[in-house]
Amino acid sequence: MKKILAIESSCDETACAVLDEELNILSSVVTSQIDVHARFGGVVPEVASRMHVEQISVIIKEAVRQSGVRIEDVDAIAYTIGPGLIGSLHIGGIAAKTLAFFYQKPLIGVHHLKGHVFVNELLQPLQYPLLALIVSGGHTELVYIEDDDHFRILGTTLDDAVGEAYDKVARLMDLEYPGGPKIDALAKEGKKHYELPKPHASDYNFSFSGLKNAAIQMVRRCENAGEELNKADLAYAFQERALGQLLDKTKKVLEEYPVKMVLVGGGVAANSRLRQLMSEQIREVPVILPPLKYCTDNATMIAAAAFHYLKHQEFVDYAAASRSSLSIEERIE
Repeated sequence: MKKILAIESSCDETACAVLDEELNILSSVVTSQIDVHARFGGVVPEVASRMHVEQISVIIKEAVRQSGVRIEDVDAIAYTIGPGLIGSLHIGGIAAKTLAFFYQKPLIGVHHLKGHVFVNELLQPLQYPLLALIVSGGHTELVYIEDDDHFRILGTTLDDAVGEAYDKVARLMDLEYPGGPKIDALAKEGKKHYELPKPHASDYNFSFSGLKNAAIQMVRRCENAGEELNKADLAYAFQERALGQLLDKTKKVLEEYPVKMVLVGGGVAANSRLRQLMSEQIREVPVILPPLKYCTDNATMIAAAAFHYLKHQEFVDYAAASRSSLSIEERIE
């Protein structure tokens, strides 16, 4: 049975996993830098890179130990080639290339967002064509997937990613980083009070900058009027508008494209209100909501995607460059 060792280091998680071709997780080790970056109110790329350097060897050794599989016996080494923070990507890439060279294994460069798509195969088989809503701190995309090798972006954000907007509004309200979970929790205590404008973007695209700015103006109006800001009510107003846009665009695609399944991926897929809305409002086709442990970055998802690259014999060589910006539609060479 084929096995893949995968490394993920695109942002502030250092991770390594070993999976077999039936997607049995032989090991999965993840270490997060959230506590370190929380001091700065967001991820500092230089700090993230240095911490990857410090942790990656230990993480790989532990993943191999837990798997009970020798590196000599895996069939390929996979890693996240992009998109992400370029310094962080380089660390994972160097580690993967070193292992592939030393043990003479094929090397697979995996697109990070494909990992968020294919990790859902651990839950159930994917039915094509499918629609993926990928939402995180760096991405907001609706991707039409005809089969496991053909991806088409239907809509993307024209400005801020949804997770980025969450973090900026949270910072405005003096909430700790990461802001998304804090706003999600606070919104549960809020009610309809503040009125924020409904975002508008063409076709299937998204826009969150105007909504973010409206929240900023709301805070300033309260300050100028000497009124106490109700943070829970603002969190509620912001979240309902932001997630409403995600739902509206997703439903618009379902009306116009033949889709057998919808899946949600990325860090914002952990948002409890988004999960509730997706379950309640999309009834035409099955909706896959990954477990919370597969929403944040991990190497299990990179290994799951890598098996599709292996099937199609899509490998990279040692000269392959990590890419901070890389479309899910692009072929990696």
